[in-house]
Amino acid sequence: MGLSARGQRRFADYEVQWAFTDRYDGGSSPPFASDNLAVHVGDDVAVVQANRVRLAQAMEVPADRVAAMTQVHGSLVVPAHPGAAPEADGIFTSENDLLLLTQVADCVPIVLAGDGGDIAAVHAGWRGVVAGISEQAVQTLIDRGAKRESLIAWVGPAICARCYEVGEDVREQVAAVAPTAFATTASGTPAVDVRAGVLEQLTNAGVATEVIGGCTFEDQGLYSYRRDGQTGRQAGVIVRRAHR
Repeated sequence: MGLSARGQRRFADYEVQWAFTDRYDGGSSPPFASDNLAVHVGDDVAVVQANRVRLAQAMEVPADRVAAMTQVHGSLVVPAHPGAAPEADGIFTSENDLLLLTQVADCVPIVLAGDGGDIAAVHAGWRGVVAGISEQAVQTLIDRGAKRESLIAWVGPAICARCYEVGEDVREQVAAVAPTAFATTASGTPAVDVRAGVLEQLTNAGVATEVIGGCTFEDQGLYSYRRDGQTGRQAGVIVRRAHR
């Protein structure tokens, strides 16, 4: 199981462990080699499930305590349930030892926690920035009791602006809600800096942020849909635990 970064954080009543995966040390064959964690990309589902089992073991949770999403580039945030994959771009839980998983291959993976007891995993592409998925996830945790000033978001690897050419219409849509996302590619064409947009929205929502990792397109150790087309997905994951 390839973990490109991992860490933990203690809160008053619980602690969290989080991680971002890479594409190494799994069982998937090309073009998904090797640690693909997504069942919807055409990979052998049994192999993907085996990859997820190894991830669960690495994060010290039972294999049947993994919750994912069917991501649709919207702003819906829903409760997480073991083994489920609801159509949403954010899931949350206050349960201990339930691993939340967000899958990406250029979009921005975000995991969140605060002192209210809930954690969340979020998927944000450029459409998610326009839809305000990060802000919706923050508001969900606040509505459930978290103090805004206690919230922290870990933001994982994503495609950078140098590599993410888009149409001028897309750049305008994103920049209208997150001006820092306005960008140009290395060749001078219109681009979107999706991660900058996410960070702007989180900061404006009063959330502390920590950025982990670089550009998925430039790093061959990460999956990139823009670079490779048919490919796998890495993940951002977070789990809540009782104090040890």
